[in-house]
Amino acid sequence: MSLEDIDKAAKLIKNSSKTMVLTGAGISTESGIPDFRSPSTGLWENIDPMEALSTPVLRKDPEKFYKEGFNILLDMTHAEPNRAHKALAELERLGYIKGVITQNIDNLHYMAGSKYILEVHGNTREGYCTSCGDVVDLNVLTTKVNSGEIPPICDNCQGTLRPSVVLFGDMLPEEFNIAIRDVESSDLLIVIGSSLMVAPVNYLPQMAKKLIIINMGPTAMDGFANVKIEEKAGDTLEAIIEKLTEE
Repeated sequence: MSLEDIDKAAKLIKNSSKTMVLTGAGISTESGIPDFRSPSTGLWENIDPMEALSTPVLRKDPEKFYKEGFNILLDMTHAEPNRAHKALAELERLGYIKGVITQNIDNLHYMAGSKYILEVHGNTREGYCTSCGDVVDLNVLTTKVNSGEIPPICDNCQGTLRPSVVLFGDMLPEEFNIAIRDVESSDLLIVIGSSLMVAPVNYLPQMAKKLIIINMGPTAMDGFANVKIEEKAGDTLEAIIEKLTEE
């Protein structure tokens, strides 16, 4: 690990009056969740996401959705936060970052103790009714599906329940508009564990005044980064915290 890069990153963070963090699937690989595009290990290597996790399949073939796509979502709910998630919660607690914008739906920032989280692709903690908007714990959907109730029905209005995840074909939630405003009003954006391939979230770094990228592998914005670090996120963030808090 380059101590010079750690020093540069720490100085950028220390001199920033508002810093936001953008995380992608790469931050969660150390928690046992595969990323989406890495050769041979990526989640989409053997699964067509447009089939498994899309709104057309959810609406037209709920049996297929709940037998394939829904199980992918459930697999993520067993993971635990890793050192990188915990380090970001600590950086927020210390006042060095405002919060986290995440493309991930694994709840790990939430579980690690981060307070300000913009989950721009939704989460796997909850579901909601497409008719009345009633929000329920994801376990409610799981129980109904396991008992053969497909699609699961809202107890409140008899509408259809679905996971609170942004599926292919969905609009992004209001959290994305808030994320845009947060990045535009920040001095610094730190990108962690994202190849910046997924639109429209990959436009956010283009709005950043200054940019740090921590990612194992190249990204489309490497040439614009003030600092690019190709090391594990947990190691890097812990080194940055040590530098920020040293006497």
